Amino acid sequence: MTATGIHDPALGIDQIGLQTSGAVRYNFSAAELYEHAISRGEARLTADGALVAYTGNHTGRSPKDKFIVRDRNTTPTVWWDNNKPMAPEAFDRLHADFLVHAADQDLFVQDLIGGADAVHRLQTRVVTEYAWHSLFIRNLLIRPAASDLPDFVPQMTIIDLPSFRADPARHGTSSETVIAIDLTRMIVLIGGTAYAGEMKKAVFTALNYLLPDRGVMPMHCSANEGPDGDAAVFFGLSGTGKTTLSADPARTLIGDDEHGWGPDGIFNFEGGCYAKTIRLSAEAEPEIFATTQRFGTVLENVVLDDRRRPNFDDGSLTENTRCAYPLDFIPNASPTGRAGHPKSVIMLTADAFGVMPPIAKLTPAQAMYHFLSGYTAKVAGTERGVSEPEATFSTCFGAPFMPRHPSEYGALLKQLIAGHGAACWLVNTGWTGGAYGTGRRMPIKATRALLSAALDGSLDAVEFRTDPHFGFAVPVAVPGIERAILDPRSTWGDRSAYDRQASRLVGMFIDNFEKFESHVDAAVMGAAPRTQEAAE
Repeated sequence: MTATGIHDPALGIDQIGLQTSGAVRYNFSAAELYEHAISRGEARLTADGALVAYTGNHTGRSPKDKFIVRDRNTTPTVWWDNNKPMAPEAFDRLHADFLVHAADQDLFVQDLIGGADAVHRLQTRVVTEYAWHSLFIRNLLIRPAASDLPDFVPQMTIIDLPSFRADPARHGTSSETVIAIDLTRMIVLIGGTAYAGEMKKAVFTALNYLLPDRGVMPMHCSANEGPDGDAAVFFGLSGTGKTTLSADPARTLIGDDEHGWGPDGIFNFEGGCYAKTIRLSAEAEPEIFATTQRFGTVLENVVLDDRRRPNFDDGSLTENTRCAYPLDFIPNASPTGRAGHPKSVIMLTADAFGVMPPIAKLTPAQAMYHFLSGYTAKVAGTERGVSEPEATFSTCFGAPFMPRHPSEYGALLKQLIAGHGAACWLVNTGWTGGAYGTGRRMPIKATRALLSAALDGSLDAVEFRTDPHFGFAVPVAVPGIERAILDPRSTWGDRSAYDRQASRLVGMFIDNFEKFESHVDAAVMGAAPRTQEAAE
């Protein structure tokens, strides 16, 4: 088998038994994939040279269509309350039908790596129906050196066929869309969706399953490093600012979404970034904005004007517009994707209830409590009839990608924080001065300034107060920061309305955490927020 070029279809694709009468294009470059994506009508060229593609009905992940094969290996190890099982026999039928569906198609193959650590990497072969999907995953995962390609042996294979339609009666699926993961044979089948993010999250799911047994903590986080080697990780759900806040010109970017923390420090799982672009501007996020004007970047569901220029303010297709680009498109990105043990652990939340302070310092027990809670709030400003924010609790800040029970990840994180003395902070990038619809979004300049003070240690020198509801430490005053913003209650016109809102949010935390109470110690339970009645 040649490492690059058009493969003889008679030889098939190793490890998965795939035979096709079409051409199999191995490890094509960005330029070659551009040509095929455009000639096949899959994508368009923007005025600045990026590639823009549209995903149709699926403009985001389909968590209800994701399955893990339940076999003798996964039955005792997978958190089945959070993951939908698929019988091995159903997966076999699905796999066979995928191979039949692909038998007369031209296919694109990329040999890539998940994990910048030489010991804990996952060599992954990705077979795609679309050329632009091949470019997307080539951007997002780590590309091996050309000299390593002839000897590349995949440890996992992804087959991505958007035109395939699952049959719920035959395959045991919920719909015609399917993301099925066999963690024993390490095969992933993606069908019925053109949303490219499913591929990268399948790799993340596999690493989340494999690494804890090796003492490595997989994390849904971004990471960067200061000039003195002071690494920081930023946990957070979509929309909380992981990508934005880690792209700091004064610090080296390790990665924007997925990392591992092992015996030698942290390492990126990916070789690229997948940034949200809705309302993206050159003023607020210059580094990310610049990537959208480069050859090689893939824009997903971004609307173009009549001059083929992106309109990042247009959410008519979806609010989840994105760009996928190689990590080295960011000027200060790490060439290795690795750093030492983090000195700071940041947990991001976009609190649309207007209750959380912009920053708070957490004890180790509070850090584990908030990590297991994984709180943020979603707003539905584009949905008719929805006027209030909606709380979201996604344990470990990434429940859809967690095959194991969250207590396993929480215990690992607790050990690593204690072992390396990392400082823990909770940062609210959501609303202040009232809830969504009344208050305003937390000023990004204030967030960046507070983060910088936390990371360089200067925040440790200021006076702190104890929040009456959540018990964490909140700065009273910070140079250069509007004092009122540090005390959310003082920013509300109606203080009693704030108290009611805070009590409501505390109740949500308590109700959500009931399922973890038997898995944590007394110190973590003591870190739970308290209603005003309990506090008194």
